Amino acid sequence: MKESLIHQENSYFGKLQEYLREFVYGGIDGAVTTFAVVAGGFGANLDTGIIIILGFANLFADGFSMSVGAYLAAKSEKDNYKKHQDIEYWEVDNLPEVERQEIKEIYEAKGFKGELLEKVVDQICSDKDLWVAEMMKDELNMMEETKSPFRIGLATLVSFIVIGFIPLMVYLWDFFSEVNINIFFWTSILTGIAFILVGWMKSLVNQTPALRSIAETLLLGLLAALVAYYVGDLLEQFFLNKP
Repeated sequence: MKESLIHQENSYFGKLQEYLREFVYGGIDGAVTTFAVVAGGFGANLDTGIIIILGFANLFADGFSMSVGAYLAAKSEKDNYKKHQDIEYWEVDNLPEVERQEIKEIYEAKGFKGELLEKVVDQICSDKDLWVAEMMKDELNMMEETKSPFRIGLATLVSFIVIGFIPLMVYLWDFFSEVNINIFFWTSILTGIAFILVGWMKSLVNQTPALRSIAETLLLGLLAALVAYYVGDLLEQFFLNKP
């Protein structure tokens, strides 16, 4: 019983790890875009309430848009794979000699020769599913996406909203309390911690050095914030302080 529960837990966490890439990149976009909105609002000297409204509007609208885009991209990839797979099944059924020769040429290029080559080709061509799988992989260079498009979109949405909410936390706290703090300073600190966490997770996904990945993520967030801040400051001077 205990071993069964451990196996179920490992299977569950294994499923979560499959979607770590989507979670990481959704979180990066969520943190960057929301912090950019906050920085732009701060640069334009907007009221806390307005920054919160703009932040949440961006959080949910961009999060939904990005998740839909991720879902449609994954579904399109699956549909494209299925279309070419159906073509390969048709060719195996209707042009078996041509397809067999293609398998032979593929394995000749891999270094198989003589009797061993014929045995490998016979083995592959004796199983239609294996035959088609080999053609998809070696002839078309296509690999089947095993992840669910819906879960890809969901992981993107959840991470975008959860990580993207962090730049708004201090503004909400300030709005509903009377604590006198430097809002943008503490927002920057919390967002920086979020960038560090997401950057570290990105290093796990891409198998790159953690420090480099964290530095890249922090730099991306900083550049986005600086651009948004100065654009907000410029627009505030032009539109709000116009004589």
